[in-house]
Amino acid sequence: MMYFLARLLAVARSMTPGSVLCVVLMTVAVATDRLRRSPFSWKTGVWGVCVAEECGSSGLQLRSVWCAHTEGWSTHQSSCSLRQRPAQQRTCVKVCEWQQQLFEWHLSPWGVCAPSPAPRPSDGCVTAQRGIQRRSVTCARRSNGTSVSLQACEAFAPLPELEQACLLPCPLDCVVSAFSHWSPCSRTCGPALQQRMRQVLAPPLYGGAECPSLTQTRPCSQDSSDSALCTSDQQEYSYSLWAGPWSECRRKGTVPTGRTTVDFNGGLTGQKTLKPSHAVKGHSEIIHFQHHNHDHHRNPRASWDLLIGYQTRQLRCTRSDGKNAMLSLCDHHNTPVNFRSCVMPKDCEVSDWSAWSSCSKTCRTSDQLPGFRHKKRYMKQAPIGEGKKCPSLEEVETCHTMEDLLPLCPRYDWKVTSWGPCQVRPLLSQQDHRHGNSSILCGGGIQTRDAYCVRTTGNATKSHVSRPVGPSLCTGLLPPLTQPCSIPCSKPCHLSPWSPWGPCLLDYSPEHHHQKSERGFKLRMRFIVEDTWGESETCPQATEEMTCDDPISFLWRVTSRGPCVPSEGPCGRGSQEQSGECVAVTGETVPRGRCPGDPPPSRQPCEVPCPGDCVLEGKGCLPTPVLEQWKPCSIRPCLLYYWDTSPWGPCTPDPNAHRNGSAQEEAEGRTCGTGVQTRQVICRRVGHGQAESKRCPDSTHPNHIRFCALKCKVDCTVTPFTEWSPCPTSCSPTNATTSMQSRHRIVIQRPANGGQECPATLFEERECNPRPLCPTYRWQTHSWHHCILVPDSVRQAVGGPTEACGVGLETRAVTCVGADGAPADLAGCLLWAGAMPRRVRQCRVVCRDDCAFSSWTRFSRCQGCGSWRVRTRSLLGRSKKHHHCQQEALVEKEACPCFEYQARPHGPWSQCLLHPLHQHAGYAPMQRGQHQNQGVTLGWQAKAQDKDCGQGRRYRALACLDHQGHLFEPAMCNNSGIEEEVCLVPCPLDCRLSEWSAWSPCSAPCGGGVKMRSRWLREKPFNGGRPCPKLDFKNQVSEVVPCYSACDRYVWEAEPWSTCTINPTPTLSTSATLIQRTCGDGVQTRKIRCVRKKDERVVDDSLCGQDEQPITTQICLLPCPFHCITSEWSQWSECPVGCNEREMRWRNKTVLRTPGEGHTCPELNQTQSCASTTCLSHSYAFSDWSSCQLSDHALCGQGTKTRLLNCIRSDGKLVELSRCKEWGPSRGRLSAPCEVSCPVDCLLTDWSPWSECSHTCGVQSKMTHSRMVLQQAAEGGRPCPSQLSQARACPIRPCFSWALGEWSSCIVEGAHCGEGVRERNLSCVVHWGSASGLPLPKAVHEDQCTASGLSKAMEAELWQPCSIPCPGDCHLTEWSPWSTCQLLCLDGRGFETQGHQARSRAVAIQVPENTDSCPSQVYETRMCRGGTCLSYEWVTGGWEDNERAVWCRRSDGINVTGGCLPQNRPPTVRHCHPACTKPFSFCTRSGVCVCERGYTEVMTSHGFLDYCTKTPGADHKKADVKSVEGRPRPGHMQNQSGIGGWALQPVGPDGRVRLWVYGLMALGFLTVLLIITMSFLLCKNPKDSQNACSTQKTLTFAYDGDADM
Repeated sequence: MMYFLARLLAVARSMTPGSVLCVVLMTVAVATDRLRRSPFSWKTGVWGVCVAEECGSSGLQLRSVWCAHTEGWSTHQSSCSLRQRPAQQRTCVKVCEWQQQLFEWHLSPWGVCAPSPAPRPSDGCVTAQRGIQRRSVTCARRSNGTSVSLQACEAFAPLPELEQACLLPCPLDCVVSAFSHWSPCSRTCGPALQQRMRQVLAPPLYGGAECPSLTQTRPCSQDSSDSALCTSDQQEYSYSLWAGPWSECRRKGTVPTGRTTVDFNGGLTGQKTLKPSHAVKGHSEIIHFQHHNHDHHRNPRASWDLLIGYQTRQLRCTRSDGKNAMLSLCDHHNTPVNFRSCVMPKDCEVSDWSAWSSCSKTCRTSDQLPGFRHKKRYMKQAPIGEGKKCPSLEEVETCHTMEDLLPLCPRYDWKVTSWGPCQVRPLLSQQDHRHGNSSILCGGGIQTRDAYCVRTTGNATKSHVSRPVGPSLCTGLLPPLTQPCSIPCSKPCHLSPWSPWGPCLLDYSPEHHHQKSERGFKLRMRFIVEDTWGESETCPQATEEMTCDDPISFLWRVTSRGPCVPSEGPCGRGSQEQSGECVAVTGETVPRGRCPGDPPPSRQPCEVPCPGDCVLEGKGCLPTPVLEQWKPCSIRPCLLYYWDTSPWGPCTPDPNAHRNGSAQEEAEGRTCGTGVQTRQVICRRVGHGQAESKRCPDSTHPNHIRFCALKCKVDCTVTPFTEWSPCPTSCSPTNATTSMQSRHRIVIQRPANGGQECPATLFEERECNPRPLCPTYRWQTHSWHHCILVPDSVRQAVGGPTEACGVGLETRAVTCVGADGAPADLAGCLLWAGAMPRRVRQCRVVCRDDCAFSSWTRFSRCQGCGSWRVRTRSLLGRSKKHHHCQQEALVEKEACPCFEYQARPHGPWSQCLLHPLHQHAGYAPMQRGQHQNQGVTLGWQAKAQDKDCGQGRRYRALACLDHQGHLFEPAMCNNSGIEEEVCLVPCPLDCRLSEWSAWSPCSAPCGGGVKMRSRWLREKPFNGGRPCPKLDFKNQVSEVVPCYSACDRYVWEAEPWSTCTINPTPTLSTSATLIQRTCGDGVQTRKIRCVRKKDERVVDDSLCGQDEQPITTQICLLPCPFHCITSEWSQWSECPVGCNEREMRWRNKTVLRTPGEGHTCPELNQTQSCASTTCLSHSYAFSDWSSCQLSDHALCGQGTKTRLLNCIRSDGKLVELSRCKEWGPSRGRLSAPCEVSCPVDCLLTDWSPWSECSHTCGVQSKMTHSRMVLQQAAEGGRPCPSQLSQARACPIRPCFSWALGEWSSCIVEGAHCGEGVRERNLSCVVHWGSASGLPLPKAVHEDQCTASGLSKAMEAELWQPCSIPCPGDCHLTEWSPWSTCQLLCLDGRGFETQGHQARSRAVAIQVPENTDSCPSQVYETRMCRGGTCLSYEWVTGGWEDNERAVWCRRSDGINVTGGCLPQNRPPTVRHCHPACTKPFSFCTRSGVCVCERGYTEVMTSHGFLDYCTKTPGADHKKADVKSVEGRPRPGHMQNQSGIGGWALQPVGPDGRVRLWVYGLMALGFLTVLLIITMSFLLCKNPKDSQNACSTQKTLTFAYDGDADM
């Protein structure tokens, strides 16, 4: 074959051009015949079952084969090519049952439901229609999922169904807009057309009716004879040069097509069928392909060599009526160009596919979603010219669809560390004075812990510590990280008062045991009421010792004495009996022999005093020396000794083997064993230092050792180190910093009780392994080659100029080199060196008639930044006379280079930042050694040390600009791109209250009351400080505790009453005149005061009972003459003992002077029940609970509330508690535990590390960090701040991008109309990012985009084909705007997430002769978001001659065609049967003839309109029942006035009564009565006649609503 092609090429070279053309034409004819296809083709059926003797053996499969026409009908097999007949049988292997598990059917998801081709039902669609869904099927191996032939699965299972029925919404017809206005006439003389157009608003969906014609035309004049004739000075036709599309780019040696020919026959459509020489073109490609393959192994750049070819096109001159004309008739200045140079197209080349990546799903999850894997390939050569575009460079497919074979995915849960120590200090307010000494704080507090994420496994034990992983893997709720806690408050020791000194006891110490000593000691003691607890000091000594003289151990004690019996008489001296016993000094009875001396005598002298005897005072008393007895005291000083103890030491293991049994058993209740505590016991002397141990009694010696429970040692527990953080996998750029990786571990349990300490290293960091350096490639450009023009033979063949000049193409070589300058594969530069430089450009070879210019002069000198420089050139020779040369630019201007830059602030200041003081753009987010990524929180202690206020810094971005406002890198302005300044974050101020006031006096003077203290508001909270507690209306908060006051300590003391003062009486004449009286009613006053009983000192009146306060004023009476005078009331009589409510007591007055005439005496006797004095009872009553009392060192937590026990008398008065002793002790509690809620401030995590800049360039780039709320504020704690995230701007760097310009208008080079191109420019622009309100992008040199690695747009994106219609051509208009986004809705509710839009191109007809050659109208649709529901309804106009207009209107007010249901269309013409031919009648919408307003229908017996009669009495309000208005007509008014002239009036115009009128009325009445009587007699039914009056003619009345009918 290769030899034949070589010989054919040699023969072709030796032939003349004419011979070559003939060969080419013959070859094309042969190729065309071969390409013809027959309308018949072979069809095959499904393979049958494999028929064989046994499974595993070979057999045969059969199928049917027939010949079918393309229309679907079968024919004889001779109509199809027998050589192409498919096989009717094939060998097969009968499969066994076990082989059925090898393959399976893989079904794709069902496709979109499409309308069924079945005909629509005649009654139309109501809600839905039938549709069909299709799917594809493949056969795959069960083991690996690879696809195999369908025959493998067909052997085991039948082919699954590929179609299924589905439901679709009802068909939606195409909706188009209303027609536009008629266009002007296409020409001013001769035959012309007008047209109007409309656009597609909604495409047909679900099998709806297609769109109607979008164009309507009409002649400018209905009568052709009236068309205006063109005058002699007007041309009837115009001529335009039409250019066809450019042919494919071909190399020299192929026959050009495109020589301009003239066709004088009408109806040329402008599309000529070209028959290129396929044989020659294929021959050239085959040779080049072999050369390409040969060079591919020798030089990788061979496939990138550019080849320059040529293109041709057709030109013709068209007349305005669409017919062709001679080229000379077309007005053109230069010779039309129908050839040009071009770049031979090359298809895109890609590499081989990479291996499939691992499946994204490696384990079984609950979502049942498959995994994905992908493979990639890269572009080795970009398409050149019109070469094929690159195929997809990445493929993705599902994997692991059978999840049952996958292991379960690991589960991740939160783990927590142990709770930290309980702390009270975080709960204190800012003004609390206890901040300085937090060691004394106690009560309620808060403790925290940390949380970390671990991977849970099924075989993990309880003691197993898992390795921490990233917190993002845990999706469950975060466990609580804070909880309230309590620190026990210390309580001082509460002791009873000292007891009296005991007797002087003998000292039995060893030093005094063998010697007689008269020295002894006395003891006094006190007991511990409430022992200390917490961290308080131990209780002081409970016993004290004092030395004494004459110590005794046993003594005689008199136990009883009898009465004194005088010896003589009733008084005087006598004797009495007595008995005694021997007791120890401690009080115990001992044998009588132990007491020294004689026992007390059995009889003892005594004396009974006589009257007149001196009783220690008065006369006759004994002399003073007899009454006194003196004894000298000891001269030794009074020394007090006691045992002093130190605090107990720590609990240590007991070194002794033998222990106290009971104490040991009690202590060993703990799991960590028993230990001992020791303390020092020293004898001390009061007021002095240490004394000898013998000075203190051994009987009160405290223990110096005791058993205790040993606390268990708690070792530090840490998690294993996390995995090393991943190192970057990409290659490393040149001069890049070394990457680091780290790992950490978390402290779960802090050491306690002497346990093992935590390791010193919790965070480790190391350098990553060196990454491979990124390949360094660059494009190397070479010099441009000479300009290549279209070959001379081609120009001559198409009738072009013979001079080799004009526009051509020039190329240059572009190679890829590595870092060392050595040639490299071009694929490397495509990946790493950015866009490939331009390799071809237009050039021009000067022609003889071209404009000649001188060389450009040098640019003028620049005057500074912002100035311009220019250069000039001039025309030479004959070019100065040519007009088109004078239009060329002779001056060029460009901006002078400027290197002055200025930094300008851009954007607002950031928030005032505290923590990132030493961080800048791209800075390490955290110092090494910090607890980085240890968990959700940092330590509570570290958190407490952070400050959220104070001095910080705020930042603002700086933009570096040149004099033209272009954005540059910040380094050009010698700054970092960030401006910063000092700022201040205001600190939150908590609510500040005053100190507690002093306690108020007890509210009750007797018994239980309350006392209170208050603190008031001084400063309100500010800037998120802790809020104030609940205050009263005085802005105070109070604390109330119960108190007790002893009764009867204070009494009222009253002075005597003053004299009775008589009030003067005013006279009747004037109130100013007073009469001084000497008798009658008066007033007495006295003073009272509250005194203390103990010393009768006057105190405040509030201490005495207010209900017992004596009166200070009373009415008195100074008897006048004739008045009755009585004595004062006597004392109340005595009540009998006991409570008897029936008993009474009384008092009276005596009459001192009887009254005169007309006067009586007042009441002289009074009685009172004795129950008020003798029947008073007493009972216990508790006061209200006090507020919860805490320790002075506690802020919240557990406390105590108290109440008092009072004794209340039955009249409600508080009395002494002793009055209620008869009821025994009370059983109620006087104290109870309580709790004060702790104020919990908002707890936040630490600020996260600063993120990287969000954008690599532009003004929208910023860094952020955030924190989370771990604990919301509670119980009046400091609320959470609103600022949980902070942001700061990054340096503003310029953004470079390729910008596509707007499309130009359609340009047909060298012609007036025809096929052309639209172009747009691609330029490199610098901009500020995508934010609005910024300067517009500005063009810069394209090297800026190339240096940034941006890929340049393809050539196909810079131009697109278009066409300009010639005058008279029938063409398509431009695309209409996209219609409104419309959703598919039902009852006003949409059930689609995306809507539909449409646009269309209508057909524009210019001359009637070209109507048959018009193209078809087109429309296109697209999906859209944010659509609305639109409805359609029929709208009707008014009736006119039984006709009206009916159109469809959309809900947005636009009149449309389509959309409304045709079956609901209102009628446009009214039809009645029979027709409404009666005068004043018309046909209604329902097809009934009725009369017009003002006329009444008179119907026939068959119900049809007979005639219309004028309605009488139209002025009456009920005259016309069909008229809503009821207005009288003028004609009726005139008729009424005419009747009034002859109407019967009972009174004449002169006012006289007309008697004849009344007579006529009486006659009429009698006539009516006679008619009624006669009618009754005539119509009466006789017995022998039935229904005599039944045969009557039907009478039809037409009632029009008049009352007179």
